[in-house]
Amino acid sequence: MIHARQLTRTFRTRRGRDEVEVTAVDRVDLDVEAGEIVGFLGPNGAGKSTTLRMLTTLLRPTSGTATVAGHDLATEAVQVRRSIGYVSQSGSAASEGRAGDELVDHALLYGIDRATATVRARELLARFDLDGVWTRTGRSLSGGQRRRLDIAMGLVHEPKLIFLDEPTTGLDPQARANLWQHIAALRERLGGTVFLTTHYLDEADALCDRIFVIDHGRIVAADTPEALKSAVRGDLIELAVADPARLGEAAARLQSLPGATEIAATDTTVSGRVPTAGRVLPGLLHDLDRIGIGLAAVEVRRPTLDDVFLALTGHSLRDEAAGTPQLETAGV
Repeated sequence: MIHARQLTRTFRTRRGRDEVEVTAVDRVDLDVEAGEIVGFLGPNGAGKSTTLRMLTTLLRPTSGTATVAGHDLATEAVQVRRSIGYVSQSGSAASEGRAGDELVDHALLYGIDRATATVRARELLARFDLDGVWTRTGRSLSGGQRRRLDIAMGLVHEPKLIFLDEPTTGLDPQARANLWQHIAALRERLGGTVFLTTHYLDEADALCDRIFVIDHGRIVAADTPEALKSAVRGDLIELAVADPARLGEAAARLQSLPGATEIAATDTTVSGRVPTAGRVLPGLLHDLDRIGIGLAAVEVRRPTLDDVFLALTGHSLRDEAAGTPQLETAGV
């Protein structure tokens, strides 16, 4: 459904008095098969938006090749646009437009006759739990309803490939969970392929068959969520030691476990990674109790996608998502 080779985009920009060339996307290879839901993760400025803009024909690649929905990105841009759905982060629905009119008008732009467009619009509103909003304006809808309307607009021409750019940004947890169900149903009900950019690691973990991680314009990992997490070296064990004076002894016991790595200590806690915490934790706790080291708390955490991101890039995507969004200047 998407096959890209050495996809590259450079920009000329100014740094002080000098004009320099910036590589926003650097020789990216992508393969997405029909029926997959894939996630595209990366910090602000990593090249996510630039890649998405190229794949949706909004930006011409500097070099490289790609086919999207069976059409060449460079020579068949119109056919690509007719074959895909694209839901931008800012959305498409007008604040003053009525929901039903927005859907029908969008379909008309694709050459669909009004009668067919009206039938499809009503079916999509029902499918996305938007019954009763036909005559309501965009500004009268909740955030979750508006995002579902945006996705419906991206589907009204029945594409087999849909691009969703940060679809749940700004939604409350309940609205996010509701939208997840609808995104998953895009494949189950329509057999569609979904290319999803997101800052929410739990979202990528819950929805995606595979994940591409991009950093500094290059793909640094591509695999299933489970495979990516298994590549992180083990489960994290964190021990809160009741007597800080014995923190060193607790750290030594944790260090002695087979395969233990990343041993670290604070004023009251010691932590480290072990291959399988469930197998070694009972023995560790017994050992600490035997030598009289009391614990205030014990925490075990399986690897997460944030751990994967930290291991691959040296920084946390959670920190990126929580911070002030950076404008991808010139698409960087």
